[in-house]
Formats: sequence, C-alpha cells, structure tokens
Amino acid sequence: MNQPLIIGITGGIGSGKSTLARKLRSQGYLVYDCDREAKKLQDENPFVRQKIQNLFGEGIYDEERLRRKELAKIVFKNPDLLKKLNEIVHPFVKEDFKSWINQHFSEKFLFIESAILFESSFNELVDKIILMTASEDVRIKRIIKRDGISMEEVKDRIMRQLPDSEKIPYADYIIHSDDGKPLLEKMQIILNDLQKQMKEVEKR
Repeated sequence: MNQPLIIGITGGIGSGKSTLARKLRSQGYLVYDCDREAKKLQDENPFVRQKIQNLFGEGIYDEERLRRKELAKIVFKNPDLLKKLNEIVHPFVKEDFKSWINQHFSEKFLFIESAILFESSFNELVDKIILMTASEDVRIKRIIKRDGISMEEVKDRIMRQLPDSEKIPYADYIIHSDDGKPLLEKMQIILNDLQKQMKEVEKR
C-alpha cells in the first residue's frame, strides 16, 4: 500500500494558511493544525503543563487552561523564553503528528498547517511545501480584524517570524492569497500536479 503524500502549508501570520486549510477540509481532505494541537497539549498533557509551569510559574495556568494572552505578552518580548517554550512543546507536537499520520495512512494526501514549519523543523516530516504569501498591509489588516490587537503588536509578531524571502527557496509551491483569485482553484492546480508526479513515480 502506498503511503500518503505529506504536504506542509506554511506562511507568516495572516498569510491565509487557515483559510486554505478550512477550504481543504470542506473538500474532504485531512489537515493537521499544529497551533490547535499545540494548545490542546499545553492544556491537557501533564508533562507539557508541568514543564511550562516550571518555566513561567504555576500562575500561568488558570485552573484548566493556559493563560495564553499573558504568556504571549511575556514570550513575544523575550526571544529566549519563546525558544524555551517551543523546545518544550514542539517535540510533543511532532510525536502527536506522527501518530496522526499513522492513523490516516490510507489517505492519498495529508496536510499539516504550521506557521513555523521551518523554525520547528516540521519541514523534515513533509514531502512537499506550500508557502502562503500576502502583502504585509493585507496581513496586518487581517490580523487586526481577526485578533483585535494593535498594529504594533501585529508588526512585532511578524518581525519574530522568518521572512518569506528565507522560505521561498524551500517551497515547492507558492500561493498568493491577496490577488483575488479563488484559493481552491489554485490548490486544485497543485493537487493535479502532485497526482501527475505520483503517477510518474508509480510507473518507475
């Protein structure tokens, strides 16, 4: 049995990753949401929770849940603490993702959505990479509307992520989400190309 093709969807905050992921799910594709699963592990995994409390203090949790707004204020202004937080969470997310792949091994395509695909080394677990892009102005407007935060906070978050210029050389496909063209049409072109490649490999 052929194994699924693992496709990473990445891009900076506000680039359109989640929108594409939702559209793929609406078409029946399976998408692993790194951010959502990381939050779930932070709340529910006792080992992750204890390590975070050791680093930030017990007050960083409000009974059942991590106080994410407070944590964000701390880590986005302290790169060292952000790095330490990621070093706690990412290994658990990676193992969870590997387990998820094994659970859905009969699928032709499996997707993973991650803003920090390269920074977290998740790119090592995928076969193909789709980079979502949009102009900074569009991204800022999207994030302010979605998260209700200030322009200064948005720019601070953007600055802490790898710029597109460093991701483009490693991307197999690039989707511009701000040109007004339907995302699903663009994605279908990519899927058609991937299916063609898979058939060529099978012939060998």
